[in-house]
Amino acid sequence: MAKNVVITGTSRGIGYELVKQFVAAGHNVLALSRDMGPIEALATKKIHGFSFDITKQRDIDKVAAYVKSEFKQVDILIHNAGMLTAKPLAMLTSADFEAVYKVNVFGVAMLTKALVGFMPKKSHVVTISSIGGVQGSIKFPGLAAYSSSKGAVITLSELLAEEYKEQEVAFNVLALGAVQTEMLAEAFPDFKANVQPNEMAGHIMYFALTGQQFYNGKVIEVSNSTP
Repeated sequence: MAKNVVITGTSRGIGYELVKQFVAAGHNVLALSRDMGPIEALATKKIHGFSFDITKQRDIDKVAAYVKSEFKQVDILIHNAGMLTAKPLAMLTSADFEAVYKVNVFGVAMLTKALVGFMPKKSHVVTISSIGGVQGSIKFPGLAAYSSSKGAVITLSELLAEEYKEQEVAFNVLALGAVQTEMLAEAFPDFKANVQPNEMAGHIMYFALTGQQFYNGKVIEVSNSTP
């Protein structure tokens, strides 16, 4: 049965591959990203989308209005949009922290708030976090803003799992290891991951479709290397 799927951060990397794979499997996708060029180039009726900035409340309201008018319900919400700033603490400003948290934490909370009312029983909210946000994991210098935000969104998801337990909307987090995305290459040009975006997208799609049967309020680490 076709699902209605909302995915953020779809212009490149894992998000772009998720859109392609969900559509190929017959699902309806609302693809949200500031740059819609790559998605529009796919040119299929199964993909819905428009330019979207997760830090802008008016854009979040626009998504809710679109869902109410066109989708009626959301079966899967995947929070994939992310911002990574790689700077030592001595160089980080409060504006740097705020920019990262607006995308990685506040945007996740506000988009969830806008859409959870359209999510029926057995629906699934999947937030893409990072191994670096998991307590006790290996940490890397220069990622104070990014990794702390990814830790915050883990706690947020655990809390929302409790808050929406009676509505039977599941909230889970996938804490990813390194994936060879454009974002990774921009932040760490010399580092090469051994997992490609399309490979990780396949795993995320399967989890988004089935994971709510077995998990709620859980953080699953997805990494084949240490770190």
